[in-house]
Amino acid sequence: MPHTINQEEINMLRTELEMLMKERQTLLKVTGVAAGLVAELDSHNLPSGTEEAAELLAASINALSEETLKDALSAVHAEIAG
Repeated sequence: MPHTINQEEINMLRTELEMLMKERQTLLKVTGVAAGLVAELDSHNLPSGTEEAAELLAASINALSEETLKDALSAVHAEIAG
């Protein structure tokens, strides 16, 4: 017996998808700003105790796919220097 999705379920899925897309856009903006910050940091002039946090942030950004990083930088109108 095939299961059909009714209009209420479709509307719930649509609402959830819209919420996830808005959240993704917000996360891309945060990531883009963080990437810009890391790019501008001088690791030799960081305040004491912040090196580990900066390294973790940099490693997390470096773990992103190139496409996601481009999307993140685009979300904040930044460019990849290179």
